[in-house]
Amino acid sequence: MAKRKVTNLTDVAQITCVVQKGMADTINQSLLDAGIQGATVHAGVGTGIRERMGFLGVAVEVEREIVTVLVSKDQIDRIFERMYLAGRLDTPGMGYIYVTPLVQAATYIPAHLLEDKDSISSMGGL
Repeated sequence: MAKRKVTNLTDVAQITCVVQKGMADTINQSLLDAGIQGATVHAGVGTGIRERMGFLGVAVEVEREIVTVLVSKDQIDRIFERMYLAGRLDTPGMGYIYVTPLVQAATYIPAHLLEDKDSISSMGGL
């Protein structure tokens, strides 16, 4: 049986983008166009001032989509800007985006790519 080993990635950040329902597909397509091979999308419900703006003061649920992607540190600015523009975050009320530096992450990376660390960066992300 082959010995298993964890491949730790240390130069990685997580970009999280919280957007209006229906915008995740647009953001995902922009990531694919940039060479990012995968993102995670899940649903969420927000609260805030819009919650109180319902008919006769009845609370209105604000559904959101959350797009999360892991990228190498040298790709942060490029991918952040792409997601910001695709999500139309320059429009009030459309959502927000933030970057979280990660101390450690792990995933499968083929051995031939591990030999050439520049290959991982050129993939545009994880």
